[in-house]
Amino acid sequence: MNHLTRRHALFSGTALFSSTSLGAFAATGARAEPANLAAAPILPAIRLTAAVNRPNEDLSGAWAYSKDLYKTGWSTLMDWKPSRGNQRFTDVDVAAEEARDRYALFEYDMQKAPRMALPGAWNAALPQLRYYDGLIWFQRTFIASPKPGYRALLRFEAVNYVTQVFVNGKPAGAHEGGFTPFTFDITDLIRDGVNQVTLGVDSSHTDQSVPPRITDWDIYGGVTRPVRLFVVPDTFIDDLYIRYTPEGRIIAEARLLGPAAANSELTLSIPALKLSARARTDEKGEARFDIKAPRGLKLWTPETPTLYDVTLTAGSDTLSDRVGFRTVAVKGHEIRLNGKPIFLRGICLHEEEFGSNPARIMTEQASRALLTEVKHGLNGNFVRLSHYPHSEVTTRLADEMGLLVWSEIPVYWAVAFADERALTTARRMMAENILRDRNRASLIIWSVGNETPKTEARNRFMGTLADDAKRLDPSRLTSAALLVNKTKVDGVLHARIDDPLVDKLDIMSANTYTAWYGGDKLEDVPPIRWSAPVDKPLIFSEFGADALAGFHARDRRKFSEEFQADFYRATLANAATVPFLAGLSPWILKDFQTPRREHPVYQNGWNRKGLLSETGARKQAFAVLADWYRQKAG
Repeated sequence: MNHLTRRHALFSGTALFSSTSLGAFAATGARAEPANLAAAPILPAIRLTAAVNRPNEDLSGAWAYSKDLYKTGWSTLMDWKPSRGNQRFTDVDVAAEEARDRYALFEYDMQKAPRMALPGAWNAALPQLRYYDGLIWFQRTFIASPKPGYRALLRFEAVNYVTQVFVNGKPAGAHEGGFTPFTFDITDLIRDGVNQVTLGVDSSHTDQSVPPRITDWDIYGGVTRPVRLFVVPDTFIDDLYIRYTPEGRIIAEARLLGPAAANSELTLSIPALKLSARARTDEKGEARFDIKAPRGLKLWTPETPTLYDVTLTAGSDTLSDRVGFRTVAVKGHEIRLNGKPIFLRGICLHEEEFGSNPARIMTEQASRALLTEVKHGLNGNFVRLSHYPHSEVTTRLADEMGLLVWSEIPVYWAVAFADERALTTARRMMAENILRDRNRASLIIWSVGNETPKTEARNRFMGTLADDAKRLDPSRLTSAALLVNKTKVDGVLHARIDDPLVDKLDIMSANTYTAWYGGDKLEDVPPIRWSAPVDKPLIFSEFGADALAGFHARDRRKFSEEFQADFYRATLANAATVPFLAGLSPWILKDFQTPRREHPVYQNGWNRKGLLSETGARKQAFAVLADWYRQKAG
């Protein structure tokens, strides 16, 4: 590797327990494809909670890339072993090998390959990659100086969809899922000096993947969130889960990893509350704090989103986070925040920044621009992050800005509900999502899916996810965006929430598009009668109509701003008649890209149901919803 000249990153690292990184990953001499991901455990071996607050080396920047549409770097024709000349992950200087041996045959050279800026979806990087769906290899180098008593961790905040990671030509681990973080311990793989990291990223989906092959949003393949290198003590704080209870207590659970994890002393402190407490880990490296909350504690609300600096210390390791304290519960058909009823004035949001060529690069500035339109433009207090876990940048900003959050995993439409591998994948996604964000005060709802058919297999699949959510985080509510069948009785539409999954959920949620899809008219919408067999709160989790910004029609036809505004007026009039309605999250804040929507005049690859255009222009319906929310807020 002496001839490598790419951009370097500096860090110091060292030794570790190696089996946890490789247990989820099969890479043999015959093939490099991650073939046994279904056998990986549900809970990640390394959680690295609040990783963004730890010192790290951000590996953002220029990475070499090489397309591999036929996946020759994983396996070749008839599943033969990939040739050395196609193994882009090998630790070899291709030019030097070619100079040494005139018979050397390589069909790649990562050192001479083109560069792509990461993070960022490859679909936005180059026009020829706009609809590329398959495998791309990425590679760069970094400098390491290993030292005893420390370990090196490589963390990926999101890579879509299946990722295989190599360090210096050796497998570090593999991961399935495009929107949740994963971490590998690479201490045993690094060397003093220049190191090479290679990623095989496959964006293609199958009928067993989550989400499946067909969705209504864009592909967005690649490394969409940062890759970071961490150096931590040999025994380090892996997890901290802290919350406030209705009984007025602060509960915290912590976990250490490493050779000295058992019987270690931990100190939890919240300086602004003059609070300090100690606990000792058990044989598993886990400890629990149970503290009476000080009288001066201010609870987090959308109006006053109070956050506190929290520090956990264990030996030479310190973990810091910034958290809010509050309670959320349901009572009958009410959602209660800190014991008081609250109406969720929300909107749905896809993870796309403003602009005509979004790449899912969710910087703080990009995320704040979107959330500001929700909070201050629409007078909202709630955002549904659809249809997958969004960036931690966004959930932490919601904490700061005072926006309640619905977080969802991409169990979407026709997932293979009877397939055990698909269930395992979804359960792992749910766990990774919850473990990352369960200290966010803003987050109040874990959603287990969107618009799924009512079958026994689906009920078991999503019911298992709801149970998992309650076990991992009993302090929050569960829901799912359900489809609703409507019937007409004496000319009036009746909508009944009769989905058996409701029994597993705290909140009923319904997607309703009456007068946009189907043959009903706008005048049919206000008198719709809603009913349910249980006393639980209901959220209209979606409703909306397409409108091309700037298109106006005297007859107020579909795709005009006028029709969209009329649609909102009609649906909001109906919402006002539903006594058990506890919130709204219309579809959607901003126009977003999707290959499903190809009307050559109005869509051209964009879903136009946004209240804002892709560049941020407000449509007429924006003011309709903002005014309704202003009045609802009092």
